[in-house]
Amino acid sequence: MADNMYTPQNPVEQYPQPPFEPQQQSAPGDVHAMKPEPDHGETSYVGSGRLAGRKALVTGADSGIGRATAIAYAREGADVALSYLPEEQAQAEEVAQLVRDAGRTAVLLPGDLQDEQTNAEVVEKTVAELGGLDILAIIAGVMPTVDSIDDFETKTLDHVLKANIYPLFWLTKAASPHLEPGASILTCSSIQGFQPSPSLAEYAVSKAGIANWTRAMAQQLAERGIRVNGVAPGPVWTPLQPAFVPNEKIETFGSEAAYGRPGQPVELAPSFVFLASQESSYISGETIAVTGGTPIH
Repeated sequence: MADNMYTPQNPVEQYPQPPFEPQQQSAPGDVHAMKPEPDHGETSYVGSGRLAGRKALVTGADSGIGRATAIAYAREGADVALSYLPEEQAQAEEVAQLVRDAGRTAVLLPGDLQDEQTNAEVVEKTVAELGGLDILAIIAGVMPTVDSIDDFETKTLDHVLKANIYPLFWLTKAASPHLEPGASILTCSSIQGFQPSPSLAEYAVSKAGIANWTRAMAQQLAERGIRVNGVAPGPVWTPLQPAFVPNEKIETFGSEAAYGRPGQPVELAPSFVFLASQESSYISGETIAVTGGTPIH
């Protein structure tokens, strides 16, 4: 692996490949307990000021793709409000320090986004602390594994929809009065929303819903000059894996990708930067696939 993500190199060999050692965690998981630890861009992401002066709210900002996105936004010149579960405080404080190290303002916003009022409070605190809101990146989510419909439980479906779908509506409604022309809303779908695995039916349904919400909201907000786009990751090495995926699948995780390995969170961050920047001014309602060479359809 090169010292940074900008050195030309073979992407197949750029990051660790399976087999991975068995590992399990309780949700929501800890990045430091993963073997190997994921790369969120702590040392590998170098910004160039593409988001200078912007004010961003990132959900799931303590770990995984949300953590990588928050780091990238700060290094691209944005102030960042970090939304995360209270039990993820220690990891969130690490990200906040990285944001401050980049010379930007960090706002810590613990709370469970499955509660409608928490979504409104997160937005209001972001606006109060940062003085506005230009980028809303809705990345937090859960991914239960249920192998058979015989094991289906309504509470699992309720949990997935409350965590993955409801905040799209609640956060956007709360943010809407504060968004000016040129603002961006970013979502996180998945390859599972297009090519579902049988054991991830509930998750796949939610991720397909995110992609369709992105298309619909982009049209609804177009006349206001607000763009809505998404990213659809393939397998990515985040705490969701040891927290929700059984060991027999962890060991080969990512091998199904054309690259033969999972992506690292830092490899998702540039897409969230591009879609938040003015460089993507003529793109809205789109979901970019970042899947290690595996096409989605």
